[in-house]
Amino acid sequence: MGSKSWILAAGIGLAFLGGCQSSSPPKPEEMARTSLQTAPADLQLICANAAAGTAQVDSSKVLPTSSRQLDAASYSVDLDAGGRKFNCIVDSNGSVKSVQPAA
Repeated sequence: MGSKSWILAAGIGLAFLGGCQSSSPPKPEEMARTSLQTAPADLQLICANAAAGTAQVDSSKVLPTSSRQLDAASYSVDLDAGGRKFNCIVDSNGSVKSVQPAA
């Protein structure tokens, strides 16, 4: 490719890339993610261990599937214990308040 062709191709490429950029990032309220807080990993693991006891399965078979903050001091953690679903409520200090089969 000659130098003039290369410069022309580079110019077209830069013009194309420039057209793909947005002028400003979206506002937080326009983003798909919600402001819900998830439970910290250590609290999810505490719930997984508690659910393992309730489900009578090895703790390695229990996986947190989702979590959400309920209030300033507690979280709800959804778990899969070997194919069975459970819900755990844990406070921010790591005290498990309940482990129930999910409805």
